[in-house]
Amino acid sequence: MIPLDASALNDSALPWHVKVLDEVGSTSDWLKQNAATLPVGSVVFAESQTAGRGRRDNRWIAPRGKDLMFSLLLQPDAPLEKWPRITTLAALAICKAIEEELPLHPRIKWPNDVYLTDRKVSGLLAETVSTRDGMRIILGIGLNVNARDFPPDIHATSLLRELASPVVSELDRNALAHRLLASLHTEFRCLDGEFSAAIAEVRERSWLIGRQIRARAPQGEIFGRVLDLNEEGHLILEFPDGSSHTLTSADEIRQA
Repeated sequence: MIPLDASALNDSALPWHVKVLDEVGSTSDWLKQNAATLPVGSVVFAESQTAGRGRRDNRWIAPRGKDLMFSLLLQPDAPLEKWPRITTLAALAICKAIEEELPLHPRIKWPNDVYLTDRKVSGLLAETVSTRDGMRIILGIGLNVNARDFPPDIHATSLLRELASPVVSELDRNALAHRLLASLHTEFRCLDGEFSAAIAEVRERSWLIGRQIRARAPQGEIFGRVLDLNEEGHLILEFPDGSSHTLTSADEIRQA
């Protein structure tokens, strides 16, 4: 196992201040606890998380030293109503980083997951926190890199598992992490700019377009076919009666 190296990840060409912890409950919780004293752009990685979590407080389980688990402290200059775009841009950044490093073809499962084939390889969770310097975003990211075995009830995979190479036994997490941080920086520039171009790229990588889905939305369970994404990256659904609906948020989405 090659450990993560903060000195290799702190690149003067990027705006991030990177710290690597050996073990932490949750990188996002650690940033929440220290947000008031940390500079914007702080990024914390952990070799091991004892209380990693995703949406709906689901646990994010990862073996020590195998994957990438990290969180970023952000304070975008864009208006608050545009901050939800962060998750979409981060998912796109993850896809591009994987594509640039490996011969794999990730897809985005709106709103918070990245898939390889039909299994989850990455998840995101964005939360807001209030500090004396204003509102900030904590973006937590988990990416399965070198893990090979997953519990049967967890529909997940890893980069190494999907690569299926007889000669590669471990992927370089430092190289992947650096590529991710560069990709995130690039995509976040679209937050208050050419977001339509980003949505076009997200559309090309959508795992959901054309599929029949069931979604647990604020108004209850919704069933329909995903037709497209709108200008903000929300799902446009066609209901069985032929009517359409724009889904702006959902706690759970599964293929029908």
